[in-house]
Formats: sequence, structure tokens, C-alpha cells
Amino acid sequence: MKKFRLLPALFLLAIMASCSKKDDQVTASTGAKDVYVVGYEISGTNISTAKIWKNSVATALTNGTNEAQATSVYVAGSDVYVAGYELNAANVPVAKTWKNGVATALTDGTNNAMALAVFVSGTDVYAAGFEYKPVTNSSVNRRVAKVWKNGAATALTDGIYDAQAASIYAAGSDVYVAGSEYIQSTGSGEIQVAKIWKNGVATALTNGANDAQATSVYVAGSDVYVAGCELNTANVRVAKIWKNGVATAVTDGTKHSMVTAVFVSGTDVYAAGYENETHAIAKVWKNGVATALTDGAKTANATAVFVK
Repeated sequence: MKKFRLLPALFLLAIMASCSKKDDQVTASTGAKDVYVVGYEISGTNISTAKIWKNSVATALTNGTNEAQATSVYVAGSDVYVAGYELNAANVPVAKTWKNGVATALTDGTNNAMALAVFVSGTDVYAAGFEYKPVTNSSVNRRVAKVWKNGAATALTDGIYDAQAASIYAAGSDVYVAGSEYIQSTGSGEIQVAKIWKNGVATALTNGANDAQATSVYVAGSDVYVAGCELNTANVRVAKIWKNGVATAVTDGTKHSMVTAVFVSGTDVYAAGYENETHAIAKVWKNGVATALTDGAKTANATAVFVK
């Protein structure tokens, strides 16, 4: 069975923008909108520095001494929150959040870890990601899906198999997390299952027949939307959206594709991602109808979408 395991922390590409409903801040005096983007930039010493851009003006979140990436941004009022990671002196990735540029470590630097998403609800700051855990009586480390609320960690998985939390959304008192976890397949290997956790309780979105990932979650009223992909029987990655657990394919399964983000505005469902041609083409889907954002001359991917 063809796998598409997520890359180790040091090689994960940063999610360039994970927006909140408050990200398009309006300045009262001018009517101008503030646009926030996060990611990283590699210096001449080949070390990536975590950065945030506000209206295209860059601010470094790390000093360039150790490898770092910013993966997600959320703006609440006048406060700007960023998730990501930074290597410590022992070259171990430490999961971190930054509030207005001030870092908070979510892990102690003993095990590799990364925060992949951040979400703010009232006074609560949520982050989602993973931390590696040594397997008892073994040299193997397993990736454990985790959520941090105001810095306090909760494990979503037991560490028997690799897992990861990729996206988080808080709606009232409910916290939704999208991600994936490997399980033992019927053969000799492992299968990746797309999952959603509501208040820590997991629901599988796929049955384990084929590898799958969940990459993004969005809650609109009583409806829960999850984006991701699943391999078909031809080992082709099919971009999918699940609404309340029911899957809809947005690609036909002839070319590798993935939805990396989902956003709901009124009755319209938007998705961002890619579909392979000669190269991967960045695409946006509105209610399942695709629009290509790139011409296919170079590899591209759309990683976030926001509608206002």
C-alpha cells in the first residue's frame, strides 16, 4: 500500500496563513485592512527564521541562531498569535506559540514537537500539533497528537502509532481538532486514518482501507466541515471534504490532489489545495467547482483560504 506519511518536523512546510474571522482587521481612521501572513525565511547560513508579515512588512519571531518555522496565525482584537516551532541548543524542535512576538514554549525540549495550528476563543488560546514519545522498551519514537489550552497539554492519542493534530477550531465550549492517526492494517503495514476529535473524543472519517489525512476543520453553526484527502484503489490521492462525517470528493481520482484548508461563508463552502498535472497546480474550489490559481509550469499549492 502506497503511504504518504507526513514529513518529520524539520522538513514540514509551514502553513502560510491560518485565518480567523478577525484577521481582516479594519483600521478605523483609514478604513485600511491589515493582512497577516506567517512562515519562514532561510538566511545565508541556511537557517530558517520564523517570521510574520503584516501588510508585507516582515518581523522576525526568532533570531536566526536556531532553525524555526511559523505555521499558523490568528488575530484576536489587537493581539496576534502565531504557532510553530524552534530548535533548542540540543537541536530538538520545541513547539511554541508567540503572542505579539513574545514566545511561549509548549514542550520542554526533551522530545521533537511542533505546533501546527493556533486558535483563540475568548481568553483561551488553543494550539494543535504533535510531540514525539519514546515507546516503552524500544528505540522507536512515536508522534502523539496533542492540543494545548493556555499552555497545558492534552494528548489525543496514546502513542502506539504515529498521529498528528493539524487544525483546531473552538465553537462555544466545544473544541474540534482535525488530523490523522496510523492503525495496523489488515496486511503487515500500517494505514493512516483521517480523524476528527470533538472535546478529545475521536471519530474516524475513513475506514482504514486506504491511507487518508484530515488537514483542516471549520465549524459553521451545527455543521462540522473537515478537509483532506484519501487514496483510492488505484493509489491516487483524492481531495475530499467531509460534512458531518459524510465525504464528498472534489477531484475525480485520476490525479493526485489534496484539500489543505476549508472555509464556510453562508451557504458556500470554499476549499484550497492542489491537483497534479505535469506539476501540482494550486486550486480553489467553491462548492466543488475548481478554479486553477497557477498554470502548471511550476509546482504550487494553496494552503489556506479566507472569505470576507
